[in-house]
Amino acid sequence: MKYILPITLALLVGSAYAAEPAGTPTQLEAGLVNPGAIDKPAWFKESFLDLRDDIKEASAANKRVVLYFYQDGCPYCAKLIQDNFGKQSITDKTQKNFDVIAINMWGDRTVTDVEGKDTTEKTFAADLKVQYTPTMLFLDETGKVVLRVNGYYAPDKFELALDFVAGKHDKAGSFKDYYTQLKASGKAITTAATTYTLPGALPQPLRLQDAHQDNKRPLMVVFAQKDCETCDELYNDIFKRKELAYSLSNLDLAQADPDDTTTIQTPDGKEMTLADWAKSLEIKYSPSLLFFDADGKEVFRTEAYFKAFHTHGAIDYVVSGAYQWMPEFQRYLQHRREALAEHGFPVNLME
Repeated sequence: MKYILPITLALLVGSAYAAEPAGTPTQLEAGLVNPGAIDKPAWFKESFLDLRDDIKEASAANKRVVLYFYQDGCPYCAKLIQDNFGKQSITDKTQKNFDVIAINMWGDRTVTDVEGKDTTEKTFAADLKVQYTPTMLFLDETGKVVLRVNGYYAPDKFELALDFVAGKHDKAGSFKDYYTQLKASGKAITTAATTYTLPGALPQPLRLQDAHQDNKRPLMVVFAQKDCETCDELYNDIFKRKELAYSLSNLDLAQADPDDTTTIQTPDGKEMTLADWAKSLEIKYSPSLLFFDADGKEVFRTEAYFKAFHTHGAIDYVVSGAYQWMPEFQRYLQHRREALAEHGFPVNLME
């Protein structure tokens, strides 16, 4: 079933995206080819994009390879470069332990993968299911992905990701296990525990398959831990905006704490604890939004720091069914932003 409400442009012109004031020049109005483009740090590796050679060279220097997928006009890429790599401790740690290779999500340069197959940057990104930028893939000495960071991580958690891979803790368990151990030992920064409430969410304990038997609405499950500043922004700012509330009304909503040991019923009818379900889904970031169709199949997820435009876009991407015919989420967002600009409503992606 198609839902018209979420993609009605009239809903998008309010305060949710803080459009530029009338008469203010925007990047699109200025006719820039690459609005929001930002240079990568000079210390990133200049690679011929033969990943076999890159991995050998990194291993010889006792380093690991990081594939950094970016695109021009990506505000979260700019935030990664400016905020994260702007911290000397992060830059030093990254240079010491990693060779970082930048790959344009829409680029046409030739990439030779770890199996020796030649492809293009954009096809390589699509094959790896890179849906948004920045995405960083940390590789081990065999070319296996040992950690995938989809989207932007704040500096403190990003540095923990660097420590996890540089210390080769992937050999002992997952990043989530590593982070849990650090929290338990007091070595990870935490905030005061907060309980979040999403109006209209399904009752606890969750019976997600049963709840879906009488309707065909997609299901959105919000995985959020209690000590989570980014969750606080999502619940107390983004979800409270009127335009987001309209889109959320087209979904069944559920809240899930990835550390909770309560037994629940999953969308496909399995009985397990929330913690085990989160582990099986490889939830490693809070908040993560997971979307399921009426048959209980996961169709899309976000698992990084998103502001209102991208959060709203993710919801409408699923509710409208666009994920079925436009597999690249970034293409969907690009069209959405351009359409709004043509109607006179340029958006601030970081508001």
